[in-house]
Amino acid sequence: MNVTGEESRHIGIHIDRPVAAVYAYASDPANMPAWAHGLGRSIERIGDRWVADPSPLGRVVVSFTPRNELGVLDHDVTLPSGKTVHNPVRVIVSGAGSEVVFSLRRQPGTSDADFERDAATVTEDLVRLKGLLESA
Repeated sequence: MNVTGEESRHIGIHIDRPVAAVYAYASDPANMPAWAHGLGRSIERIGDRWVADPSPLGRVVVSFTPRNELGVLDHDVTLPSGKTVHNPVRVIVSGAGSEVVFSLRRQPGTSDADFERDAATVTEDLVRLKGLLESA
């Protein structure tokens, strides 16, 4: 069991839509409940923060990187415990379409089974994003 928190897994999916369209949709926090069920089923803006509730981890605060020209969708999730987890996400050109890459970082103390479960959740979220964007 690797519990040092030093492992990352890059999970990507090709989406048959231009980078600009993928980034525009995925960078809007209001769209996240439609595709990022791992984050939560609802999200609302409270002041300058976004709060996802209910999430699998309880009520969490999500801070997003400002919109940018580089396809960066990084977001920090502050858990009910007060711990903040940084989530690097990129939208990059892939042929005529896009690839969305989520860098899943193993948190200290995370078992192999939990890390695999987290990876499966991220994969499901990206598959959902692909389905939404390719059917639009």
